[in-house]
Amino acid sequence: MLRFLAGLLLLMSPAGPVPARAQNAPPAEQKPKYEYFSGTITALDEDKVTVIKSVLGKNSETRTFLISKTTRIEGKMKLKVRVTVRYTRDDDGDHALHIIVRTVQKK
Repeated sequence: MLRFLAGLLLLMSPAGPVPARAQNAPPAEQKPKYEYFSGTITALDEDKVTVIKSVLGKNSETRTFLISKTTRIEGKMKLKVRVTVRYTRDDDGDHALHIIVRTVQKK
């Protein structure tokens, strides 16, 4: 009888290996996507900065970034200086996270 049950079980099992079903893993928290923009400051206010990027042979692009208390600023910002801005986008606009003022090194 035991051989009969073992044979029946063997016949009822699939012929090949059974693929395991993937478990629905909870979605990992998405890290905010950081973007970068480099250019020259054209307008500067206490809570925002406007930067223009001009590339030879292409149309210039202007972006305005919101500055908050958490924005890190390296260097002294003033009009017509080159900067690199690390920012995130959301419904309110582009929020500057880190602004680096690029200085010209004298030779």
